[in-house]
Amino acid sequence: MEPKRLDLQKCIHCGLCLQACPTFVERGEEADSPRGRIYLMRAAVEGQIEWKQAAPHIDQCLGCLSCQTACPSGVPYSNLIESARAQVEHHARSPLQRFIRRTLIRSFTTPSRLNLLLRMGRLLRMRRMPIPVARLLGAPETIVKLPTLPKTKWQPQSVYPAVGERRARVGLLLGCAMKTLFPSVHQATVEVLRLLGAEVIVPKRQGCCGALWAHNGYPELAKRQAVSLIKVFESVDYIAVNAAGCGSTMKEYTHLFEDSRALPDAESFSQRTRDVSELIAEWGIPSGLKPVPMRVVYQDACHLLHGQGVHSQPRQILKAIPGLELVEMEGADLCCGSAGIYNMLQPDMARRNLKRKVKHILDANPAAVVSANPGCTLWLSQGLHEAGRPLPFYHPVELLAQSLLEE
Repeated sequence: MEPKRLDLQKCIHCGLCLQACPTFVERGEEADSPRGRIYLMRAAVEGQIEWKQAAPHIDQCLGCLSCQTACPSGVPYSNLIESARAQVEHHARSPLQRFIRRTLIRSFTTPSRLNLLLRMGRLLRMRRMPIPVARLLGAPETIVKLPTLPKTKWQPQSVYPAVGERRARVGLLLGCAMKTLFPSVHQATVEVLRLLGAEVIVPKRQGCCGALWAHNGYPELAKRQAVSLIKVFESVDYIAVNAAGCGSTMKEYTHLFEDSRALPDAESFSQRTRDVSELIAEWGIPSGLKPVPMRVVYQDACHLLHGQGVHSQPRQILKAIPGLELVEMEGADLCCGSAGIYNMLQPDMARRNLKRKVKHILDANPAAVVSANPGCTLWLSQGLHEAGRPLPFYHPVELLAQSLLEE
């Protein structure tokens, strides 16, 4: 999977992407800007340089896609960076490097391995070992949650009936990190969708969506995951996703399968995929919400805002909740530095972005932070904890569920 020349040629080198790019803002180097990376990709595709020469600058990219939002020429940077990373993995990594990276990705996309990593992370933190994995995996201990929602017995392969007349059959993606670390988000998602008239299907045999594989240069492994997921959800009207990174990749399965006979199934799947906030906004936020008095800031997850173009819907939900004060913070649309496994592969740049985002959060003086992606939640929670200002984190659907279900 090589970057397409026609896509590379869409860049007119106008520079409007520069100030939207976190690595360019931090480093000020052309090669670490979207425009510079596209130039390097084109040079590699045309044989002027080897992929090994482009690799350090491709690796520095967060993949946040803010440049894609800023671009006036419609450059599909998401497709380009994923294709470039596939070339870098194939041509510029040693077998040992590829093995380490694949092992790391598998650890985060396999719940049993992720649980083991969590225990290791907590142990390393107790021993005061300041390594990125320990920092990240110690984060769940710092996250405070609202009072527990009314209990719903959570059983895979369950069908949760709609409350009232059924309007649609909605499959729920459990994912990897969200399933392991934030089951309360799934519980809230089920409760809210049921109240909106959805019959919620939670298939037992669903697995990873392939996002981390696709984002890190392993499209064939991402395809394997995607094929299984497409089959699992073939009988539902919509697939609801509450993790931004997963939803962004699932909506781009058409790119992943563009040269495959599975393309029609991938197109149908992508067209039916919705972030949970999109479904709620489309179907209408219920009336009779109870107050949730709290001052919050909303952190735009990159793959929700830039990858899926979802900006207003989460804010509509938060603004509809009585007593909830939503304040906008500076740089809400800039990457926090988590970016999947980027914070472990590029810890210096990741922490620069984290430091900037933590400052912007604290400047807004909130009582809590709202985030729609587990990676952002973990990374920012740990950053605030290290800054001595730990704050609770919530998913928008959790706050809406609390407002709907609070007695």
